[in-house]
Amino acid sequence: MSNRNHPEEVRFTDIADPELGWQQKLALYFGEKQKVSFTQAAVLAQAQKRTGLSDFGAEDFHEPLQVLLDEYKGDDGLTALNRQILFNNLVRYASNRLLIEDVLKRHPEIHDIEIRKPTVVVGLPRSGTTHLLNLLAADQRFRSLPLWESYEPLHVPGKEKPEALRAALIKLVDGIRTLREKDFTPSSNQFDPRYRRCDFEWKMMQVMAPHIAAMHPMNPDHIHEELELMGPDFSSYIFEWTAMVPNYRDYYYKTDQAPHYEYMKKVLKILQWQKGPDRWVLKCPQHLEQLPVLQKTFPDATFVVTHRDPIAVIQSAVTMMAYAQRMGRKKVETKKLIEYWTDRIEHLLRASIRDRHVLPDAQTIDVLFHEFMADDLGMIEKIYAKAGVEMTSEAKEQLEGFVRDHPRGKHGRVVYDLKNNFGVDPKSLQERFDFYYNQFPVRKEHG
Repeated sequence: MSNRNHPEEVRFTDIADPELGWQQKLALYFGEKQKVSFTQAAVLAQAQKRTGLSDFGAEDFHEPLQVLLDEYKGDDGLTALNRQILFNNLVRYASNRLLIEDVLKRHPEIHDIEIRKPTVVVGLPRSGTTHLLNLLAADQRFRSLPLWESYEPLHVPGKEKPEALRAALIKLVDGIRTLREKDFTPSSNQFDPRYRRCDFEWKMMQVMAPHIAAMHPMNPDHIHEELELMGPDFSSYIFEWTAMVPNYRDYYYKTDQAPHYEYMKKVLKILQWQKGPDRWVLKCPQHLEQLPVLQKTFPDATFVVTHRDPIAVIQSAVTMMAYAQRMGRKKVETKKLIEYWTDRIEHLLRASIRDRHVLPDAQTIDVLFHEFMADDLGMIEKIYAKAGVEMTSEAKEQLEGFVRDHPRGKHGRVVYDLKNNFGVDPKSLQERFDFYYNQFPVRKEHG
């Protein structure tokens, strides 16, 4: 539940003790009817059945997958609905892995494709990285990763062709003269079955969590993070955002991520092979603690490093995750969330400062959150200058169109309240992050 003092303001009053609507209660009830088995055999068999394929490629994915399965299986706090969602996500990743191996066997020339001079946004979650990435992606000269494509980079061979859906829709509306055949072009993303599935998930998410769009839109056209492409390798901090998995986090910490970044790059090549253009815009907060691996993976990249008050980041992140937990957990874990993500944000920042020297100055630009929010298009021009990208009149028009169509607070402006919702005075965290405030001139947002 939330109180709206005016149409743009959202204040949560039930973070720790959610007041659920009938749709949410019904979804949780039906979730109890579903049973899943968190075993590798169950996940992999379902993926093989879904795709008709059997070759998962290199066997090294089994270990991280098992760590995840053990975490899910041992978590008694998960709702049955969330257990089903987590299982389905693992099946999707395993299915994608099968499809990736299949297309690479049939088209080995994909390996020779180059990922040329990407622009990579690196920064804390909730630090403006999402708006920056989506704004850059509005420039059609760049290749970006919409959410629907990140979830399912490839079709199952011989099935679900967009052309088939197009033909069915034309037949369906044959008697409606106001619609013409050219309105249903095969290249229209909305007629891709993968897009339709993603759109359905987004609509369901909005029913289950109506205010999620005010914090982080997840519509199919939303430009997403490339860490999703590490999912089929089962090594990415993305899994920390969907469940409480401290043992998996520790496993991730001690594991060399270079092979998984190469895996992600391999999937980017597949996507680029499917369609251009060939200059990517990418973004992922995980990169902060993987700067040496990131620089080695994309040595000619332009690195755009965002900076924001980490306390503002923490209160935004934990509020969003607590809001999601009303459907995912039997009890909202406010104390665990604030403890976990305060540690997590600190780890990201300390690693980024430790390894910052690996990013070449000539290829790196720092973006302060308050400056970016005050003049986002002006900041884009500075990024283009660093990346050697010309600001053409057409590009400027596309960027201005995005800003016009996506004003800040379009879906409501969340008023965060760390003290009342989580029992933590924001000022009490300040000393913990002095090392960061002393390094970068971020504007403090916590009073």
